[in-house]
Amino acid sequence: MLKDLHPDSLVIKRLGKAVINSPILGQHSGAGGFFYPTHDDELIPYSLQLSPYDRPHDDLFFEKAGARERVFFDGPQATAAIVTCGGLCPGLNDVIRALYFTLYYGYGLRKIYGIRYGFAGLAPNTEHPPVLLTPEQVENIHKSGGTILGSSRGLQDVPAMADTLVRFGVDLLFCIGGDGTLRGAAALTDEILARKLSISVIGVPKTIDNDIPFVYKSFGFETATEEAGRVLDCAHVEARGARNGVGLVKLMGRHAGFITAMATRANGDVNFCLIPEIEVVMHGPNGFLEHLRRRLKDRHHAVVAVAEGACQNLIGHKAEHDDSGNIRFNEVGLFLKGAIQQAFAVWQEEVQVKYFDPSYIIRSVPANGPDKIFCADLARYAVHAGMAGKTGMFIGFWHGFFTHIPFSAICGQTKLLNSTSTLWQSVLNTTGQPARWGE
Repeated sequence: MLKDLHPDSLVIKRLGKAVINSPILGQHSGAGGFFYPTHDDELIPYSLQLSPYDRPHDDLFFEKAGARERVFFDGPQATAAIVTCGGLCPGLNDVIRALYFTLYYGYGLRKIYGIRYGFAGLAPNTEHPPVLLTPEQVENIHKSGGTILGSSRGLQDVPAMADTLVRFGVDLLFCIGGDGTLRGAAALTDEILARKLSISVIGVPKTIDNDIPFVYKSFGFETATEEAGRVLDCAHVEARGARNGVGLVKLMGRHAGFITAMATRANGDVNFCLIPEIEVVMHGPNGFLEHLRRRLKDRHHAVVAVAEGACQNLIGHKAEHDDSGNIRFNEVGLFLKGAIQQAFAVWQEEVQVKYFDPSYIIRSVPANGPDKIFCADLARYAVHAGMAGKTGMFIGFWHGFFTHIPFSAICGQTKLLNSTSTLWQSVLNTTGQPARWGE
């Protein structure tokens, strides 16, 4: 996570000096109320723990997010646009709604565009041009999953995207998406700054895998964990309903096993948790299959949770990428199901594998209560940053504070689950599985 990171790499770009009194000041300072603006010199340290391991980074600080006393854009004269990219995730509509209402009611913007179907909606030849949103359109969207704007993967021609923003008079662009989206937003920021245009580009980090650096949790993650727990409950019931039954559940997580690990902890009935960060050994006295065999002899049922990116050391990946540039993995769930059935056939022992793949169900549900609150907070802080003239950044969440993170600080980096962390130790305590397979 700290690759090439230094104090200068955390400096936030700005379009110019903010000289307009924030309308938030008037809204919250009347009738005996108080407005406490956040200043640019309020910082959040990278590390709160003083130890020899952290001291090399005790000069790293993040700019604290929050409403500024003065803004760069005059709200009633400004135009904003919102785009959602990548796969679906619980809370997308909540973020759109909070962005819109903060812009509309908080800062007085009246022209707020919705970009249709991701960055493809900024292409000059798109069949779905930007549409003006209204309060009535977004009023109840938080009650539904998905995104009313539609989404897509992949980046379009960057200069052409900038041309579209200029053509529609967009002053602020809010990009909701994961690593690929933030990389695209970074490229768009560079193009805009090279042209000396006053367009702010702000990211709201979205990944159900929770693998964006400097974001303790991404929106939708709690909902996904909760929904995954329900599927694991069903897998447990199915496993117990058959002699030597195995409930096998594949969950999201291409490179990071956070959702599989947290769902395992929340469920409490999972016996094996397989994640991308821990190499799986299938055979041998301490391999996964022997441990599963012993579990079935002892209790006659087992529940296995596997992240989609696990076991890649055994099955590899396809020689192709998706539109976001992600490597297409082979199907780990079916591989694992076949490996279990084959091994028990060789041992001439009974096994019944019940396989669950709930990925799209989990991604498409509405956000739960805590996620709705988190989505709204992320959106509001994004608007505050954009209106203050910040650009080339996204909203982070670190040590309980919302922060400003430059796109450039995370490009090419992925947050992974640390196998020596208390999180993984708690997974091992929950499942009883070995810390390392094959050892």
